[in-house]
Amino acid sequence: MARKPLIAGNWKMYLTVADAVELATAVAASCKGLTDREVMIAPSFLAIVSVAEAVADSPVRVAAQNGAWKKEAALTGEISPFMLIDAGVNMVILGHSERRHIFGEGNDIINQRVLGALEYKVTPILCVGETLDQREQNNTFTVIEEQLTEGLKGVGAEQITEVVIAYEPVWAIGTGKTASKEQAQEVHAYIRSLLVTLYEKTLADEIRILYGGSVKPENVDSLMAQPDIDGALVGGAALKAESFDRIIHFK
Repeated sequence: MARKPLIAGNWKMYLTVADAVELATAVAASCKGLTDREVMIAPSFLAIVSVAEAVADSPVRVAAQNGAWKKEAALTGEISPFMLIDAGVNMVILGHSERRHIFGEGNDIINQRVLGALEYKVTPILCVGETLDQREQNNTFTVIEEQLTEGLKGVGAEQITEVVIAYEPVWAIGTGKTASKEQAQEVHAYIRSLLVTLYEKTLADEIRILYGGSVKPENVDSLMAQPDIDGALVGGAALKAESFDRIIHFK
């Protein structure tokens, strides 16, 4: 099964609206003529509309960094999937480690976010990953199984291929450390095996699994050469046009 690679840039809490538009314009130029891979960028909520307009005539997809699950509700500070669509978004990052570990979002609320995104036809990127302590205690697979199983609760076979999974070892985010290509492939293969048990092999073979842990121009080629790594969720290196361009054009 040939899965189209997805290179996703998560801009986190960086860039003014003007800076975001400038970077988005550069990314759109980098993607001109690309057909064998997809590219996505996730600006801050404040910059989404301007960024969506800046890349409107390009193949670049725009994502939100989080999203709620209802069209309208008394949920102060949240953004509904209906609002995301109205702003030009068609993807959303959910369950990112910073949401889990800094803001305390558990599997239950992340699952609601996933179901809400699917209901409104916004592609969810469900993030899973272990901390350094969990890895050192040999609990990586246990943590991944719980996060994936709980995060996908209620997602039917007819919906699962619309979901993207991102494996992000928490100990390798913003630390400069990166899982070796063998370590990353091992977990990606495990995630795909879980998807086989939750759904079936045919469907599991269609689902894209991204690696997100200090992806850089220097390591993207070796990571993308692994059979179960279908793309990258890029943080810091996505904030500079030159480095993100190199990642987009991995070899």
